[in-house]
Amino acid sequence: MIAEKVGMTQVFNENGVLTPVTVIKVDENTVVGERTAEKNGYSAVVLGYGDIKKSHVTKPYAGQFAEGIEPRKKLVEFRDFELECKMGDKLGIEVFADIDTVDVIGTSKGKGYQGVMKRHNFGGGRATHGSKFHRQNGGVGMSSTPGKLMKGLKMAGRMGSDRVTVQNIKVVKVDAEKKVILIAGAVPGAAKSLVLVRKAIK
Repeated sequence: MIAEKVGMTQVFNENGVLTPVTVIKVDENTVVGERTAEKNGYSAVVLGYGDIKKSHVTKPYAGQFAEGIEPRKKLVEFRDFELECKMGDKLGIEVFADIDTVDVIGTSKGKGYQGVMKRHNFGGGRATHGSKFHRQNGGVGMSSTPGKLMKGLKMAGRMGSDRVTVQNIKVVKVDAEKKVILIAGAVPGAAKSLVLVRKAIK
């Protein structure tokens, strides 16, 4: 399911134990497409999420939707979809009614260009006066064959904005009235970002 990360809060159980939870809002997902083994070589369901202004819908984009189905802002293809559904069906919070654990896929927060200490947890040099080696990555060259920088060397660079999957998270509560699910712990992404929530595969 396509959902929206609202933010984080905390809940107490009947024994007074505090659990930090992430609040995820699950609005209606519309089935806007189907992929079949006969036609496409695999089976999948295309779900659409979110309203989009008519002025923002181009003819090529509108052509993806069958007659009678309103264009949706976000489209995601889910392979091996377990639920029985057909074009035009609307899926909501009821999908998670009997599910105890889920996987959440999101885009992690972007942190920009970062050094090796923040990006790769390097220890850095001494913090003492006169050291002249504090937060650098140190030597990277080779003194012998092949005499080049090897691919994959940990260096400074762009950090974050990666697709991250957090697996096997416990579902603390499903609130059908507010259309939200509370899951234990944190999930990738900033508040109000879109995430994919699926039944845990492990």
